[in-house]
Amino acid sequence: MSVILVSAGYDHTIRFWEALTGVCSRTIQHSDSQVNRLEITSDKKYLAAAGNPKINLYDIRSTNPSAVQTFEGHTNNVTSIAFQIDNRWMCSSSEDGTIKVWDIRSPSIQRNYKHNCPVNEVLIHPNQGELISCDQNGTVKIWDLGENKCTHQLIPEDDVSIQSISCASDGSMLIAGNNKGNCYVWEMQNSIEKTLLKPFHKFKSHSKYITRVLLSSDCKHVATCSADHTTRIWSTDDGFNLETTLKGHQRWVWDCAFSADSAYLVTACSDHYVRLWDLSSNETVRQYNGHNKGVICVALNDV
Repeated sequence: MSVILVSAGYDHTIRFWEALTGVCSRTIQHSDSQVNRLEITSDKKYLAAAGNPKINLYDIRSTNPSAVQTFEGHTNNVTSIAFQIDNRWMCSSSEDGTIKVWDIRSPSIQRNYKHNCPVNEVLIHPNQGELISCDQNGTVKIWDLGENKCTHQLIPEDDVSIQSISCASDGSMLIAGNNKGNCYVWEMQNSIEKTLLKPFHKFKSHSKYITRVLLSSDCKHVATCSADHTTRIWSTDDGFNLETTLKGHQRWVWDCAFSADSAYLVTACSDHYVRLWDLSSNETVRQYNGHNKGVICVALNDV
């Protein structure tokens, strides 16, 4: 499959879509719980689904509807997952207040880091040696895997939950979005010892909750999804000016994914629909219909 597009949410199903036609080509039942997040390995072999409280790993190329691996250890909703570049390990965050690092070959916990409050997202720094996470207390933390400890702690606004973070693919920038609709941007500088963070910019992206922030792979755009039913695209080149507002969803927009060329965006919404947007025209070019409850996560690999 050259393009893998997958969505999931509250209806306990994971759906694979033919991106161009909008046809649902495969449905996996995820009876354990709703699915909070989806992640595709870079080699397109596996799909990880974050549920409550387990993570299931599915073989994308097989018709086997059952998980080929299950990762157990969290005690509450798993809020995000990220794969190491060679897919040898992954990390996860949870509302149980922890971040865990897992060996994928044998589903065991290699590291366990505590936030002491629900963790909303974790990602892997492009250097593959650090994790970056955010939580409901409004804290951003950086974890050094070599030193096995937290090396940075940032609190942009006291007691304002940071829902989502995104790191530039070249490691130059970190962006965080919070419950007041504010986005914070830091320049990231890599020294020999560790990453250095320098406050760079703050901008108001929405008047309601931000549910997701995502930098495009070319680092030229930021997408922000919100409870205000819209997704907004911002330019990183000229002071984070608003490029466009994508309107059409009827409820909270929970998640998004850029195409590899940054020309398209896929969004997932509580209105049961997934949409594919052409960012040159700001129009919906395809709507994916089939979920019968809110869609809260989407994953795209079209490399």
